[in-house]
Amino acid sequence: MDYKLKEKKVFISGSSKGIGLSIALKFMNEGANVIINSRNSDDLIELTNKYKSLDYIEGDVSKTDDAVKIASFISQKFNQLDVLICNVGSGKSVPQGEENYEEWQKTFSKNFFSTTNIVEATKHLLEKSKGCIVCISSICALEHIPNAPVTYSVAKNAINSYVKFQSFPLSKKGIRINSVAPGNINFPGSTWEKKINENPLEVKKMIKENVPMQRLGSTDDIANLVLFLSSDLSNFTTGSIFTSDGGQTRSL
Repeated sequence: MDYKLKEKKVFISGSSKGIGLSIALKFMNEGANVIINSRNSDDLIELTNKYKSLDYIEGDVSKTDDAVKIASFISQKFNQLDVLICNVGSGKSVPQGEENYEEWQKTFSKNFFSTTNIVEATKHLLEKSKGCIVCISSICALEHIPNAPVTYSVAKNAINSYVKFQSFPLSKKGIRINSVAPGNINFPGSTWEKKINENPLEVKKMIKENVPMQRLGSTDDIANLVLFLSSDLSNFTTGSIFTSDGGQTRSL
């Protein structure tokens, strides 16, 4: 399918591996001009040496100064931005019941402010192109997932609320914003790869009992949905949360 994304200017936060990298490569293959991002310059240099058409900028979008620096780089490079993908996040936190002030601050910084910072820094660029934003959330934001950290679940729930409420003021600028809530996604270096290596029978049991489609998701499953939401094929869609989890969550 032609998503008509050729020459679109795209920035993807946290895109040196996993879901973010898969999204970047999908856009690249569609002919878009893609800037990838990470806190680790070595990873970015390695990727842009491998994929010559990718650009990169190092930076931590959970820090407002870095978000502003990134926006300045995008402005100098493209003078506008068509698509912003907010992918930075981490599910690593303390076990349920062991939350504390420091952990709340750290988890919200990684999973909420990493999105709001880069949106605020780039929305003037998105307004020029009447562009769109896609935020990567989680099924942990939709209902209680056993063993999922409460801090992470609440921060991702806040992302979904942000998308819903920000869709109104952003629409006045011609900007769409949506969220994708992935289920259990397996890729090299992921938590699920580690779990499979440690206890494959337990993972198989979990999938059999909880996932109607009877498999873990892939990064391509998420990237394909993100491409659709970033294209004009979804130009009447904003303020919505899209779940891709093989049917695991049951909330209406």
